[in-house]
Order: sequence, then C-alpha cells, then structure tokens
Amino acid sequence: MILIDNFAQVAAQIETERGISKEEIQEAIELALVSACRKKFPESAILVAELDNNSGEVKIYQKKTAVKKVEDEAIELLTKEAKKLDPAAKLGTEIKIEVTPSNFGRIAAQTAKQVIIQRIREAEKNNIFEEFQKKIGQIIVGSVQRIENNNYLINLGRIEALLRYKDQIPEETYRAKDKIRVFISDIIKTPRGPMVQISRTHPNFLKKLMELEVPEITEGLIEIIKIAREPGKRAKIAVKSNHASISAVGTCVGPMGGRIQSVIRELHNEKIDVIEWDDNPATFIASSLKPAIIQQVVVTNEDEKEAIVVVKKDQLSLAIGKHGINIRLAVKLSGWKLEIIDAEEFADKKTEISSKTPISFADKIKKSKEEEKEAEAEEAAAEEAVAEEAQSD
Repeated sequence: MILIDNFAQVAAQIETERGISKEEIQEAIELALVSACRKKFPESAILVAELDNNSGEVKIYQKKTAVKKVEDEAIELLTKEAKKLDPAAKLGTEIKIEVTPSNFGRIAAQTAKQVIIQRIREAEKNNIFEEFQKKIGQIIVGSVQRIENNNYLINLGRIEALLRYKDQIPEETYRAKDKIRVFISDIIKTPRGPMVQISRTHPNFLKKLMELEVPEITEGLIEIIKIAREPGKRAKIAVKSNHASISAVGTCVGPMGGRIQSVIRELHNEKIDVIEWDDNPATFIASSLKPAIIQQVVVTNEDEKEAIVVVKKDQLSLAIGKHGINIRLAVKLSGWKLEIIDAEEFADKKTEISSKTPISFADKIKKSKEEEKEAEAEEAAAEEAVAEEAQSD
C-alpha cells in the first residue's frame, strides 16, 4: 500500500484555488503511478492504480484473465489459480492481483507532487487562454514591464505580452511601469503556454476607442461602417446614424470636439476625419476626400469601381494629401479606384471621359430595345424592296 498524506485536504484546496477537480487530480496521479512502476513488469502487463481520495491510500493491481491454458503469464492465469483469489471466478473472469511494490512509498509521493504541480500549471494555462480568448477584440490596460530592443513587454495581469515594433504607433515612446492601452487582436496556444497578441495600430483599436468615448455607438444609435488608418498619421472613419434626430458626425466629434480629441490624444495626435456614410458612391467618395472641396465625381466603371474626382487647381494638393495619404485613405475607405484631376484638365478630357463613362442598366435595356426596333425596321424595308423589285420584273 502507498499512502499520500493529506490527499483529501490538498485536493480540496487545489480545487478551490485553481479550479481543478478532485477527480482530475486522482486520475492524473493514478496514471502517473502506473507509469512509474511499469518498468518492473512485462510490457504486455495490464496495470491499474486505485487511489482512495479520502484516506490517500494507493494500491497497484495487475489484471489477469482466467484461462484453460496460459500463453502469456503477464495477462493470464489458470482458472484454478483464479479461484484461489476469487472463489466466484470462472473461465474468462478478470482478476485483479495487488502488486504494489514494497518500496514504492517515496517514489509515489514524489510522483504525486509532480503530477499535482503539472496539473496546476496546465490548468492555469487553460484558464488564462479561456480568459483572454473572451477578451479578443477588446482594449485592456497593461503596464510596461521592460523594453527589449524596439519592443515593449507588457504586463496584462496574469500574463505578459509583447508589443512588437510593427504594432506600435510611430514615434510614441514609453518607460518602464507606464500604463498603456492595448488592443487584444488574438491569442494562440504554444508549447510554452498561451501567447496574447496585442496592437495599437489595428484599425479596431480606433473603433473600440470610439465606442468608449461615444456611448451612442454601443447603444446602436450610431454605426461605424468602415475605418481606414495609417497609424500615427491620419485616419478616416465612416459613420452612419440609425436615428433620425441624431447627427452621426456631430455626436462622434462631441461638444467642442471633446470626444474626438480624447481619441486623438490616445493615438499620439493621429488626425481623424469623421465622415458621414452615404449609399451613393459619388457622394461618399466626395466626403471621403475631405478636407478637400470636390467639384464632381464621375463614375467611369461601376463594375470595376473606378471613378474620376474633379477638383479646383488650388484643391488638388489638399485632395491628394501629404505624401498621398489623403487619397490613399479615401481609396481604402470607399473601396474605389480614384483618379484626381483638376477642373481644367477635366474640361479638356470631358469628351474622352464621357465616352468611357458606362450607361446605367436601365439605359442599356432601353438602348437594346431601340436597336432591336431599328434592326426590325431595316429588315422590313429590305423585304419590301425585294418584293417591289420582284413585281417590277
């Protein structure tokens, strides 16, 4: 017999503090003890351990089946031998024979301790994984633990995560123990435990910041349709009001710009354009290029989502933006390929552009019907001419 001191008390404490059930601990210890003593038995031997979770007593048994003729002594015994151990035994009866090693107490105690420690670690890893899996897509506050090259090791409470250089807003810096907001983008299982992936450049980081500052978004009165962002430089947010009396842009900006300024400060003074969503592509494209004033948007290919944007000459550089950032963000936000030209150039190319501009589906049907009628009229005229010629002959 093997005795694990205070097993019931220890198991109950682990169950309360770590969330690992007594049954899980018992099963793990039994399997571990069988594994520890297996080398003393033939490979084919069937061994089981039974742990009394009240007393902490453990016994190791070897299972054998009663047979007429023994071919493998590790798993079989004669029926008459089986009856000596169990008078009710008969052919085919499975007999458990206690084989607990006499000097197994110390090994058993060490094994039990190792198993419990391993189970606690596994449970903690699983609990952390489940906890942070629920936080994917949320913002969490951590503290800078230390700086490694250009990366920050962030303490998130029960786990640490690495804020990589590519996930940092350009030119912002932190020192050890600084508080920092990060976006939980994902969590993955690794051999060393769960690894939380965090970011401050993810577009949804901006979205979640807006939700924190603008309760109307969380309530569903205002909807964020799309976000385009170049971290640390500029961002554009398309918003839509789901309530007739609420202005989406004005509500997001807030009184005296207070709401949007809070988000801008968190993003290291990243400029943010809040734009009213519109189902009309031309109207939305014009809005997405703000602060530039757009004269006209000409859709040249609706299927390929291509359009020409016409602006005054003095608005051209503003529409394109520094290093092309305004037009790039407008393209990302609208999903359209845009070409910006000034009004003079548009006037010169107007005929060429008009020829490229596709007609609507309704106009296509109308044109098709007109062409069909013309073809029928021409055919009828041709037949009439042939008939007249035949008569004259």
